[in-house]
Amino acid sequence: MDIVSVIIPFFALVLIGYLAARSRALPLEAVAGLNTYVLYFALSALLFRLGAQTPVLDLLDPTLLGVWLTAGLLVMAPAVLPAVRAGRGWLDGSLGGLIAILPNSGFMGLPLIAALVGADSAGPIITTLLVDIVLMQSIAIALSQRDHTGSGTALHQVGAAMRRVARNPMPWAIVLGAAWGVTGWRLAGPVDDVLAMLADSATPVALFTIGAVLARQQMRAREAGHPPAGLLSSDIPWLTGLKLVAHPLTVWALGWAAIRAGLPLPESALVVLVLVAALPSATNASMLAERLGADNGRIASVIMASTAIGFASFTAAVALLV
Repeated sequence: MDIVSVIIPFFALVLIGYLAARSRALPLEAVAGLNTYVLYFALSALLFRLGAQTPVLDLLDPTLLGVWLTAGLLVMAPAVLPAVRAGRGWLDGSLGGLIAILPNSGFMGLPLIAALVGADSAGPIITTLLVDIVLMQSIAIALSQRDHTGSGTALHQVGAAMRRVARNPMPWAIVLGAAWGVTGWRLAGPVDDVLAMLADSATPVALFTIGAVLARQQMRAREAGHPPAGLLSSDIPWLTGLKLVAHPLTVWALGWAAIRAGLPLPESALVVLVLVAALPSATNASMLAERLGADNGRIASVIMASTAIGFASFTAAVALLV
């Protein structure tokens, strides 16, 4: 019950945001503004402060990076290849692979896992964010273009993927924060106060925004005549299972093997990695699917399913590990 009492408020804020947008108490046009505020201001301020407080060697720990990257590739493969063989094509296959391994670590993971495990969890979480944003999303975008012929097209898409990464403020906030932390300087009082105020607002606004984004995606899909598929239709149960079950189990197995092999991976860091992997799918995968022209109804359905089921599955993961 202690674990549930910590987790419930986080998922409750998601539900409140969903109901607010669904009932139009929050205009759908306002959701984009909320998302911009969280991404470019509140969450960026939080990541800057955490990056400044975390040693660079911890952020770029090769064992953490290796475990997280390897687990992502291992889980992405059984999501992508069956979809391609079933005739969906590389575009839908790659986005299905991304949704199966991309956790909502920025908007949900940072505050939720910190509340459960402690502030020391920030370092491993930020490491997973860097891998997901810089590497996994770029790999998914590159795979999505395999249906196109011509090296020029492939090179163009790789360049486009890197430009998307460069426009994402989260890795820049982490890098700039880490660089500032290396200097050992303290921010001027008023500047630090502003960043602290923005960072403190990140958790409630981000969770509220997740729910609002989910509602907006669902409503817009219906208006366009492409409603999200049922939870048991197509490969949605498979992708949801990969995200909520296979991903955390794979991370745990690889981390356990790394520890047994004598690699420098603290058990506390492995617990954080597994909890991050057990989070629901990230909502920004749906925005990426929409931009690339993939089946966004399918991606939105996985996000909805993983968020709804994730309350129970994440609670179980915490009960087993914490």
